[in-house]
Amino acid sequence: MLIPCPVCGLRDAGEFTNGGDASIVRPAFDDGDEAAWAAAIYDRANPRGGHKEYWHHVDGCRHWLIVARDTQTHAVFSARLAGPWAEHQSDKAGDKPGDNVEAD
Repeated sequence: MLIPCPVCGLRDAGEFTNGGDASIVRPAFDDGDEAAWAAAIYDRANPRGGHKEYWHHVDGCRHWLIVARDTQTHAVFSARLAGPWAEHQSDKAGDKPGDNVEAD
């Protein structure tokens, strides 16, 4: 499986680690509701088809990405930066390093 890293370009999935479901809404950090935290951490669907996941580019730029892919065919539809770096990303797509990251 190849993942189009917005910073490094098209890379093999072996350079990444999967960080789990990107669609989960986690409780606030200071929320002490154990049931809400247990549900956010342990209650998981195992979807077939389109899904968004967090992926960490550990052997590359070390950014966290949100990758949209098909869990049945492993086809990757898109990959965007996650977190505070996402605001610097443009909608331009490409397979070369930095193709869709805007310069400051």
